[in-house]
Amino acid sequence: MELVIRGRVVTPNEIIENGWIAVADGKIAAIGSGEAPAADVVDDRGDAFILPGAVDGQTHATSYGGLPGIGDTTRSAIAGGVTTLVDMPYDNPEPLDRPERLEAKVAAIAAHSHADMALYGTVSREVGTDHVEKLVEGGVVAFKISSFESNPVRFPRIGQDLTLDLMEKLAKTDLPLGLHNEDQEIVRARIAKAQAEGRDGIVAHAEARPEAAELAATAQFLALGQASGAHAHPVHLTTANGFRMVEAFARQGAKATGELCVHYLWLDAARDGQRLGARMKVNPPIRPNAVDGLWEVLEKGLVAFVSSDHSSWPIDNKLVDSIFDAGAGVPGLETLVPAFFTAAQRRGLDAAKLTAEYLCERPARFFGIDNRKGAIEVGREADLIVLEPGAFKWDEASAHDGLRWSPFDGETFDARVAGTYLRGKLAWDGAEVLATPGQGRFVPRQSKGWYAAA
Repeated sequence: MELVIRGRVVTPNEIIENGWIAVADGKIAAIGSGEAPAADVVDDRGDAFILPGAVDGQTHATSYGGLPGIGDTTRSAIAGGVTTLVDMPYDNPEPLDRPERLEAKVAAIAAHSHADMALYGTVSREVGTDHVEKLVEGGVVAFKISSFESNPVRFPRIGQDLTLDLMEKLAKTDLPLGLHNEDQEIVRARIAKAQAEGRDGIVAHAEARPEAAELAATAQFLALGQASGAHAHPVHLTTANGFRMVEAFARQGAKATGELCVHYLWLDAARDGQRLGARMKVNPPIRPNAVDGLWEVLEKGLVAFVSSDHSSWPIDNKLVDSIFDAGAGVPGLETLVPAFFTAAQRRGLDAAKLTAEYLCERPARFFGIDNRKGAIEVGREADLIVLEPGAFKWDEASAHDGLRWSPFDGETFDARVAGTYLRGKLAWDGAEVLATPGQGRFVPRQSKGWYAAA
């Protein structure tokens, strides 16, 4: 064997105490406890958990730095135990809506990426659905659109006519369609009203993008999915009501799932807004008093998976006079795993099991890459996290994303990523990123995904 790594091994069925994983040719060759096979390298991590590499289902690697921004973003991913990023299609400067742009991004992964990457595709008013089949053939794992326009080129609003056209095409495939789920008319009117009244701050931001706007967009999207037979997936639901709505559509036979981002499980606009201000601004917003309800629906199994929604914006994007002018989005690749684990553990839950399930297994299955990613099973790639329990204060200055700011700065986590393996090679040793640019690979969709049995 090339490698044996020892620790508390978290598999889909159990946590193996005094466990080991044997690796050959970059894949998991055997799993067991007690005496392990001989290997060229033995990495004994004692009482640390050994989890699958995280599959972060929502990242924005290129929103600031363009395609070369993949470099810094994936360095951060490896340091955070994220071995596979699923990157959004709203690239700087152009959206991933045609084959040549997919080819360019795959080439950028080969040149710059420290971690493996799977890719979303999208459509635009310019090309419609003309290239959907070619993007599917090229290996995109999902499509994403928005009901709210943040930028007319990179992040446009897609009307309901084009949404239905796209859904009718995707209904013939296994690919889900994600939605940035906010009603544009409601949000723009409420922002104008708040500004006219002189209201500002993070709570005013949440009130100007009310839950009603999120639920309205979500409901229409789910209805189109139900009518077309496509898999409809709102990519960030911020309240328990949104997940209950998804469940209601699913009970009627619709292919419907909903995603949750880790900052909604940790931050509270009422508690943290004055302290953090624009540093916690995201869209849809972090709302007051929503955390408990979100954990309740997660425990009930209504959440498909949990992601970071990492955004690669510098802090200068936040340092403006009004919350309404500040950029939306937060970095999160290095805090995803420890924040989720910590929050789950402090609620008395089986944090290691839930981390493996919601940050690894579920997103890998959702995006159709679970033939090789997402779980510690023989035959899958040896993407592994060493998660060391303890008390660790997060310092934003230590981040590896080129941004070095975080809404989690100063928070104490109950675990840290003390090592990351990518296909059996040590990529992060707990202090330094060892993976090199281009070590990451493009990961195309190959397995059936969420509704394989449907």
